[in-house]
Amino acid sequence: MKNKKFFETLIFYWLPVIAWSAIIFIFSAQPTGVASEIDWQDFFLKKSAHVVVFFVLCTLTYRALLREGVSKKKATVCALLFSILYGASDEFHQSFTPGRDPRVRDVLIDTVGALLAIYIIWNIVPKMPESIKNLAKRAGLH
Repeated sequence: MKNKKFFETLIFYWLPVIAWSAIIFIFSAQPTGVASEIDWQDFFLKKSAHVVVFFVLCTLTYRALLREGVSKKKATVCALLFSILYGASDEFHQSFTPGRDPRVRDVLIDTVGALLAIYIIWNIVPKMPESIKNLAKRAGLH
């Protein structure tokens, strides 16, 4: 029974974290293209992607930690730290990719995405209708 729980936790909770981290890594290894011919739109689209990507990473990590029995506060701190450190390592990784430049600004934007995830989980979801709260509970976020 213990092995079943281990594999279930690994597959349904940690594998998404690993897969999402791998997706980030793969995209970081690609030369960047132009999202829009208009400079401010290109900037906005690319930086919005940073927010969304690290929102998801933090949410998946938080969820996996809760499944391991980690307290909500400790899961929050660990998920945030992991997301921020992964964002920093992602920028370092980009320094080896032609056409990509590592930027502290991008780590800060990644951090905004992670913080937004935690803010929504802690402050917005609890105020939502029961159907949304139940969905969050079934997803392993509460």
